[in-house]
Amino acid sequence: MTRAHIAGNPERLTAQQRELIDIAATLGREKFAPRAAQIDRDAVFPFDNYADMRAAGLLKICVPVAHGGLGADFATYVMVAAEIGRHCGATALTWNMHVCSTMWAGFIADALDMTPEQRAEHERIRAIHFKRVVEEGKVYAQPFSEGGSAAAGKAPFGTLAKKVDGGYIVTGRKIFASLSGAADYYGALCTLDKPGATMRDSMYLAVPADAPGVSISGAWDPLGMRGTVSRTLDFKDVFVPDDARLMPEGLYFQAAQRFPHMFATLSPTYMGLAQAAYDFTVAYLRGEVPGTPPVKRRMYPTKQIAVADMRIKLEQTRALFLQNARDAQVDPDRDTRMRLYAAHFSIMENANDLARLAIRTCGGQSMLKSLPLERIYRDSRCGSLMLPWTAELCQDRLGRECLYEPGERDEEIVA
Repeated sequence: MTRAHIAGNPERLTAQQRELIDIAATLGREKFAPRAAQIDRDAVFPFDNYADMRAAGLLKICVPVAHGGLGADFATYVMVAAEIGRHCGATALTWNMHVCSTMWAGFIADALDMTPEQRAEHERIRAIHFKRVVEEGKVYAQPFSEGGSAAAGKAPFGTLAKKVDGGYIVTGRKIFASLSGAADYYGALCTLDKPGATMRDSMYLAVPADAPGVSISGAWDPLGMRGTVSRTLDFKDVFVPDDARLMPEGLYFQAAQRFPHMFATLSPTYMGLAQAAYDFTVAYLRGEVPGTPPVKRRMYPTKQIAVADMRIKLEQTRALFLQNARDAQVDPDRDTRMRLYAAHFSIMENANDLARLAIRTCGGQSMLKSLPLERIYRDSRCGSLMLPWTAELCQDRLGRECLYEPGERDEEIVA
């Protein structure tokens, strides 16, 4: 049976979007999906998938054309990411961390305010990083979380970068650091070590994985997204040169304020998982799941109603997903920002709800680890927990912006 396109009607896509989604779909069907069970079972990083993406050019998808990349925009990237997530959630989620590094240094930086001197220096430095990705196939990670409020955008990062001659000394710890032990460079978000430092002093530095003082610790045995291998990453007096800057000093804060869609780049993975839950259910009810008896269950009204409910929720989710992709821009207005919170929350929550409906509809077979549905359910449940925008943080931000105009405060209630 012909499967739905991840972006709905492919005729509305650009030629590049269709081509890249087709590449992701082929890799997903032929390579990623067959490996997904073993990656999940053993909680190992999908190195073979990365070799395939490297060969297909997907590691350089958002590197500007002028630097040898494919020059894909935000909308193109998120649709390709969703297609990969359809076949292996952990591969899509970790790929996001890599691609985000190139987007921050690429088209997002291009939209920010810089002095001519800053822009010239950034152009010189990012050429170094982009060359590593394009010509050497290097992988960048983006460790955010520290166990406090910094990753939620409410405090300066606890990881510090002290300016020294020729570079910086980085000291700190990142938890849930996806690609630990797999990335070649860790795009560490940290704070410039100076008196009175605030979030405006955030730094974005590419720390080489083999630099003295970099270490990885802790076990990795989570509920889902097991192939992300997000172990604890420690930096102890790690020297990095000035050329390690992925953005000029202070520019990350400006980017975070002006391009909030970047914090929703996790949700495409979960759009893909939502589609995967539906795909499996349809194939199962039609008796078309490989490795299972060709028994059809589609003739029962209860199954037809259940799959109809799933399709309705899937299309609601896809509509929000595609609108969110189209809306991405620097300096979005207030309503666009609120739609972003609502879309990110809905995609994350709906993915798991679709997996829940799929399990109920398919019955006992869905519990078997020989089939992908139980993995899809576990992976999809993890979405709402992921910083910087967990489900709770989205609700908190959205509720406040719905009820308060900028600068408004409630009068203090006197007892």
